[in-house]
Amino acid sequence: MPTVAQQFAHTLRDIGVRYVFGVPSGNMIDYIEALREEEGIDFILVGHEATAAIMADICGRLTGIPGVCFATFGPGATNLSTGVGEALLDRSPVLAFTDEMPDHLLNRVVQMNVNHQQLFFPLTKHTTRMNAGNVEDIILKAAGIATSDVPGPVHIGVPADIGRQQVRETGNELEYLRVEKKRWSPLVPEQVRKIERLWKKSEKPVLAVGMAAVRAGVKDLIVELAEKNNIPVVLTPMAKGIFPEDHPLYVGVLFHALSDTVAETHGEADLIVGIGYDPVEFNYEDWMPAVPLIHIDEKEADVDTGKLREVLNVTGNIEVALLELLNLSSSPKKWDRDELAERRNRMFQKLLPPPETFGPRTILHKLREALPPEGILTVDVGAHLHLLGQMWRTPSPEKLFMTNGWSGMGFAIPAAMAAKLNNPTLPVVALLGDGGFYMTVGELAAAKRLHLNIVFVVIYDQSLSLIHIKQKKKAYNPHYGTDLDLLPEVATNHYFGVPVLRATDVGTYQQALETAFSAQGPVVLEVFVDAGEYSDLLLRANRL
Repeated sequence: MPTVAQQFAHTLRDIGVRYVFGVPSGNMIDYIEALREEEGIDFILVGHEATAAIMADICGRLTGIPGVCFATFGPGATNLSTGVGEALLDRSPVLAFTDEMPDHLLNRVVQMNVNHQQLFFPLTKHTTRMNAGNVEDIILKAAGIATSDVPGPVHIGVPADIGRQQVRETGNELEYLRVEKKRWSPLVPEQVRKIERLWKKSEKPVLAVGMAAVRAGVKDLIVELAEKNNIPVVLTPMAKGIFPEDHPLYVGVLFHALSDTVAETHGEADLIVGIGYDPVEFNYEDWMPAVPLIHIDEKEADVDTGKLREVLNVTGNIEVALLELLNLSSSPKKWDRDELAERRNRMFQKLLPPPETFGPRTILHKLREALPPEGILTVDVGAHLHLLGQMWRTPSPEKLFMTNGWSGMGFAIPAAMAAKLNNPTLPVVALLGDGGFYMTVGELAAAKRLHLNIVFVVIYDQSLSLIHIKQKKKAYNPHYGTDLDLLPEVATNHYFGVPVLRATDVGTYQQALETAFSAQGPVVLEVFVDAGEYSDLLLRANRL
């Protein structure tokens, strides 16, 4: 019979897991050794447990198979919880394992001991505990939970004394099935009648598309629905790439740069049709006019019914609901495409970098030119994300990764490393500000050790710019508590053996990009800019 550790490694490999991320503990070494011996799966050492969970999150998003991370008691588990929370609110399938005390010490006062089941309860879809008699059972069931319905993390506690025990036979015949798309019945006649009433009454509907539509794989149906009925489309940030940005009916991204220009269109709507819209990014009532809402998703909308009084929830398979909408007879809606084009062109014109300047718009514009269409960009939280969310041309959703449900800084570097591990032949870039870089710079050691060919572009603007802008809008001191005061002359020429390039103008930036993209191995490109242009572009009104 195999040991618990061997069964752990074997079961994970059998469900398709390729990597387990973590920081070792004394109790975990049995599992690390089992992973070393198990062909087709590897343990990846990182510098911080939050990084392990973020990398697991990205593996889950990219493959649909749960990403896996592991941490020790107490501080290891609390560190891990940051990335686990991200997987919860960014809707990623993850299995998060932590050391736990043996049964006889669970309720004792013991070094590093806190109740991990209670710790992870609000951060996961489910939390449970493994023993020598249920290793395969627990892992398979957890994987099913993590990938079913709205994806998310599951926590599994691993008692410290079971790794070398032999697995006890349970007699269960279990198999893990990656959860297939549910077979939903057609909409009931009453639902169809309600949809038809709102649909035919509306003269100016708007489609609001969110990240669940990306998971549902309904890109073509959304384009067809918009074109057939002449309906403009707005996106949430995590749905970027699902609708072409050069399409005549594309409006823009909600809540990001120049959101007031986007609001000129959705503010005229007499009906909003949410397609896979997840309020974890932005609540409907924070931007919608007081008009009816048709919410098409696997679960009901979370709305303030005091502000939105007519909400029709069409819960079930998104594809089925879209096919029903396409079958409804309707003449084209009364949107003026010339007016939509004027707004869209005006917005994109403002996002072009001004001549003879070297600011964030120039950084993003030149980076988009340098990164091939098949390349992957991971982007951290900050002012640059709000700008990028509107101006970065995204050919498909799997080419851009961000956190907008959890929205934690320190995302881009771990996300890029996971993206590169899963796509070794594709170019990968991480874009982050100096604040996020401070949080995760230590992970460059792992990028170097793993020989990951990644370009890390760090925008140095000497402050936490997004908070800086909010301070200014409230007429507070815009420097207190947000200035970072890092000057170019104190920068190093390497971090943990990763070479550093620096740019302070367009010419040196262009040259540094060419050097970075031709390098063999990771490269940091530090770009020193004036962040003043953010103020005129970000945190604009989200409604008219």
